[in-house]
Amino acid sequence: MPRITPSLPSPLRNLRVAAVLVWALGALAYANSVPNEFAYDDMHIIVENPGIQSLDSLPAALAHPYWTGGFGRELGLWRPTTTLVLGLEYAVAGEYHTFYHLVNVLVHAGVSVLVVLLLFELLSLPAAFAGGLIFAVHPVHVEAVANVIGVAELLSAGFFLAACLVHVRSGPESRWRSSLAVGLLYMLAFGAKESAVTLPGIIFLLDGARERLSHRDLAGYLRRRWKVYGVMAVVAAFMLLVRVRILGSVASPFGPLGADLLEEVPKIWTLAEVWSHYVRLMIFPMDLSMDYSPNVIPISMGWGAANSVGAVLALAILAGALFAWRRPEMARGRDTARAASFAVVWFVITISPIANVFFLSGVLLAERTLYLPSVGIVAAMGWAVVRWARIRPRGAWVGLGVVVLLMGAKTYDRNPTWKDNLTAFGQLLEDYPHSGRSQWVLGDLFFQQGREREGLVSYRAAIDILGPHYQLITEISRKLMSRERYDAAEHLLNFAWKDNPGIQVAPGILATIASEKGDALATETYCLAVIEIKETDPGCHHLLAWAYADQGRWEEAARSRTRAIELGEGDYWQQWMSLFYLELHAGDTTAALVALDSARAKTVLSSALDQVNALYVELGFQMDTVESGGATR
Repeated sequence: MPRITPSLPSPLRNLRVAAVLVWALGALAYANSVPNEFAYDDMHIIVENPGIQSLDSLPAALAHPYWTGGFGRELGLWRPTTTLVLGLEYAVAGEYHTFYHLVNVLVHAGVSVLVVLLLFELLSLPAAFAGGLIFAVHPVHVEAVANVIGVAELLSAGFFLAACLVHVRSGPESRWRSSLAVGLLYMLAFGAKESAVTLPGIIFLLDGARERLSHRDLAGYLRRRWKVYGVMAVVAAFMLLVRVRILGSVASPFGPLGADLLEEVPKIWTLAEVWSHYVRLMIFPMDLSMDYSPNVIPISMGWGAANSVGAVLALAILAGALFAWRRPEMARGRDTARAASFAVVWFVITISPIANVFFLSGVLLAERTLYLPSVGIVAAMGWAVVRWARIRPRGAWVGLGVVVLLMGAKTYDRNPTWKDNLTAFGQLLEDYPHSGRSQWVLGDLFFQQGREREGLVSYRAAIDILGPHYQLITEISRKLMSRERYDAAEHLLNFAWKDNPGIQVAPGILATIASEKGDALATETYCLAVIEIKETDPGCHHLLAWAYADQGRWEEAARSRTRAIELGEGDYWQQWMSLFYLELHAGDTTAALVALDSARAKTVLSSALDQVNALYVELGFQMDTVESGGATR
């Protein structure tokens, strides 16, 4: 290791001191996010998600989509690691939001330390320290750290980096112990967020960056590393198979909000502009946004100034990376220009699952998705600082201090943006009032205030900007239904159903509207359509039971009610009471009595219990036998 002059500050000579300082700075930069409340998707994933709110229901939640409700499968999210962590947090703190934010800050500080430790294996300690400092305070990470459900990014990156660290410390030949450790960490990272699927590519990058590999060396390399790649292949296959079983597909069928047009025009026109935003956000992260949907990043219909600049910039960066790769290998204690190439390849690999290049993901761009990819960029930044320090030592370290101070101040200022829904959406409306998501949010706010006319105007503007995206249309329809604007809701829902006949959400809402209007035949039609797509939808079996009963089809109604109970509605005593009446009308007294016993067992309210007991008396059952657990005439 090159000798370092004693006059250098201790973090540049002592790894432990460097790690502690980076940890402390990472925690300090985000300390004012701890008082934040739940905001945006936190509400759906935590507050409105009964699956994680009990240790009894948590195991079942691990085998269900991460996003609960109608769009669980369609959004393509299955994150058992994150679900488990959120469930354990709920068991400890309930809805005490401060605890969740504190966990996020501590996990981010820990990930920042892992960045230092990994970079220390690839560069000199000063470069690793500089890169870790920048990572710890970078403003682009605010969305991941200051918003509770950003913990998915933090956990995934943490397990991912830990796997990388185990690998680079395992020696030139993989052993079973280290390979199995990498596999376990890979599974946890993949289970926290899907983008961790890229770990095998990063493992190859880490090896390639630290030695000279050509195509002639590939066979020998695989003989040395087959154990770790074999374990990762098994883990990836298992996770993907379970993912397909739970979600029905590997990737989400929904493209980015408002960007369905990307399926019909060359994507490169729009993605080239996105690439320029990647560079801007990593190098000059002063203009941040929680939304990058159309009208923030437009869907381009040809080449223009913005996307041309992005394309040229991307090509220039790739050319520079190719040139830098020819420099000496990376190693502990060595600062080499190959770090610049390493940064580009790391970023490209880790951003690929959500880059919309090979398939459409759920977003055009989201700042939270840059959390793991930024590790490569800060490696290059750390190397650049040390390279500069060789020429102007004082200027380099003072410059780094200024950059860290400015970034930290921006981060500290940005954290309260995620305080709650009102603050987050208010900031979005202030920053980009013309974006489609802003108009959608504005419509929701108007409806909450009872200003329906203005709300409809905003919803229409959102649809004009974003197009008839399935999720947008159905969510607006729910709002219209809540205000009993059934005709408008049905018009939108029928359009969405016709456009996406394989998704059950639209006919499911139509079934609800039909039931509220008392139309049993229409309810039956819509429910059967839903069940054909997704037989395990308990809500439609519930509505179908009512529709059959309204038509006097008691046996079919009882079967539908029973199926609803089997699918998770059995915890509600009212479901069992309904089944009791249906079985009674169907002429099956024994089944009716079993349902009534179950209703009594599920009853917690004294008034409801009195109602159930009165039925026993009315039907001629002996109450003393009822009290002992059964009922006889």
